[in-house]
Amino acid sequence: MTKFALDSLDLAALLSSRVCHDVISPVGAIVNGLEVLEEEKDAEMRGHALALIKSSAAEASARLQFCRLAFGAAGSKGAEIDTGDAEHVTRQLLADERTKLEWGVPRVLMSKNKVKLLLNLCLIADAAIPRGGVISVASTGSGDEIAFTLDAKGVNARIAAAIPGLLAGLPEDGVVDARAIQVYYAGLVAQAAGLDVEISAQSEHVTITARPAAAPTAQENDAQTETEAQTEKAQAAIRA
Repeated sequence: MTKFALDSLDLAALLSSRVCHDVISPVGAIVNGLEVLEEEKDAEMRGHALALIKSSAAEASARLQFCRLAFGAAGSKGAEIDTGDAEHVTRQLLADERTKLEWGVPRVLMSKNKVKLLLNLCLIADAAIPRGGVISVASTGSGDEIAFTLDAKGVNARIAAAIPGLLAGLPEDGVVDARAIQVYYAGLVAQAAGLDVEISAQSEHVTITARPAAAPTAQENDAQTETEAQTEKAQAAIRA
């Protein structure tokens, strides 16, 4: 089956829209807090406004730092990223009372696309437990043989029906919108990293694995080269 192909400009635009969606809420809260400070004289209300501004600024910063690594990591093709940085931005992103992160990936320099894939899989795992729970992240092997396993456990843990198709580059009805772009992008990064992603779901438990892909055919090699080029163009378009 021929995979869906998204134009590089559309991919960059949709990823940018996703980033804006992630930060617009805390930035809006900061604006609201500043308006209260300008108009309110009551000391208690001003204190609440300052607390809102502080927490919202921290949330916006955490989301932007995560997105910078997950969607737009700078550096040339083949660059590496410290997995300690990946852990740091993930912990910041999930710093709430609903979700606990158990990180079991050793701190090493790892291929940029593999780290970006890991971060995008963390987003999918977080979305799988909308009421909170525990996300466990682990890796086995190293270098080209690296594999990841993410377990998301929580009440009503589930995976949307469209996600496997998006990861495989086969979106429903042949359309990818801003809501679906992150999962579709994760599939592109997995291809570029040479990893196959699988998802399984049981009661209160979702498991996501990424393992080295089987040796590609010549046709698949051509497709992967095109995928890498498309991903690089999108990253360049949204890079800070």
